[in-house]
Parts: sequence; structure tokens; C-alpha cells
Amino acid sequence: MIQISALCAFTDNYIWLLQDPHTRRCAVVDPGDAAPVQVWLAAHPEWVLSDILITHHHHDHVGGVEQLKKATGATVHGPASENIPARDVALKDNDRFSVLGCEFEAIAIPGHTLGHIALYHPGLLFCGDTLFAAGCGRLFEGTPEQMHSSLTRLAALPEDTRVYCGHEYTLSNLRFAIAVEPGNPYIAERLAIVTEQREAGIITLPSTLALEKLTNPFLRTGETSVKEKVDERNGTHNRAPSAVFAALRAWKDKF
Repeated sequence: MIQISALCAFTDNYIWLLQDPHTRRCAVVDPGDAAPVQVWLAAHPEWVLSDILITHHHHDHVGGVEQLKKATGATVHGPASENIPARDVALKDNDRFSVLGCEFEAIAIPGHTLGHIALYHPGLLFCGDTLFAAGCGRLFEGTPEQMHSSLTRLAALPEDTRVYCGHEYTLSNLRFAIAVEPGNPYIAERLAIVTEQREAGIITLPSTLALEKLTNPFLRTGETSVKEKVDERNGTHNRAPSAVFAALRAWKDKF
């Protein structure tokens, strides 16, 4: 069974560390900085870094790739349609590949960037900067329609799927979520829990898709309460879910 832990980078990035205790091989997801990974490897010399997994091309997710590959010879897996440094395996939508003896599937999720992919193994989702705990990424390259479609695709995965995203944004995302749905008891409860966690310096990830469906406004664009709030703010009615999403994202950008 793969063990997963977080290595902190920059101010709020997470580099996910995957470990296979039987083989003492490990992999990292989105190492924007080589240093945290190198510190961990130096402290655990019995472990070998065999794979580097990349979700998208932004520097805070790929900045450490070349240095780590040079030091370890790890195989770099990343999206085929983006410029990923030192990439060995170019992943397209629905491609399957093996890491640490587990089969993963690449899922194309354009929006944050056009070539962004998620990495899925039953029960595990590494979704970079597309789906966040209680939120979603900004639209740097894609359209609202693309991002809404990508989030809908991720939301269709099994509800017990654990969600590993790229940043610790949960608290600020929940403050927005409660503004969107002030009457949602699940958001209020989660906000209280996460506030305590962050005050104690505790990581708020992983989430689950079940929890996201209850508390993430960007997965709730079909809910009457969300649509009514958007209509109230924008003075419009009868919006399609993708249009509700676009309005929500524009609101969050200025929140």
C-alpha cells in the first residue's frame, strides 16, 4: 500500500511524497522546489526516488524537476501538450502508466492551464491546481466552460476518492464558500474545523470528493442556493451551470 505525505514548499505549496514500503522506492508529485525533496532523501538514505509526476507547467510545480532528475535519475511523467522540463513520459488523456507498482490514469482537465492533467489511481486523485479543497484554480489559460467541464469530470469519480491538490488554500476557500452559501451547515462545520487546524499549523489535506460536493461552491453550480446567490449578485436568471461557474470564478477572483 502506497504511503502519502506532504513536503512543504514556498509559502503554501505541497509536494506529495508517495512511498512504497516494500521496495523502498518513492515518487514525488509537482516538485516546484528540489530542496524539500533533497532534504527528505538525505534524511532517509535507504529510499530511492524513482519517479517524478507533474500535473502542469507552472514553475511552482516544475522548478525542482531538472535538479532532482540529475541527482536521482528518476523518470519524469508529465502532460504531453505542455513544456515540462526533463520529461521522459508524455501523458495524454486516458493514458495509463505504472508508478511504484500502482496503475495510474492521466485525466485531461484544462482550465488553469490548457494542458493540465490529473493523476488518478482508484482512491487517489492528484489534481494540481484545478480542484482545490473547497475551491478551484484560477483560469490562466482556459475558459470557464473548460474548467467547469474539467471539474464535472473529476466530480464523477467515486465519492471516497481522496483529493490531493497543490496548495494550502482551504481556509480562504471556505471563507468564500460561506459567503456563497451562508446557510450551508456542512460549510460552516468545515470552516470551524479548518480554522482550528490552521491555527495549530495542521495540514487540511487530503479532502474527499464527497466532502467537496457538500462544501465546494465550484462543484455545486447546479444547486438552487448557489444559482440564486449568483443571480442576486449579477441581476440575472436561469443561468446554465457553466455560466454560474463563470460568475462564481469572477467573484472569487476579487473576493
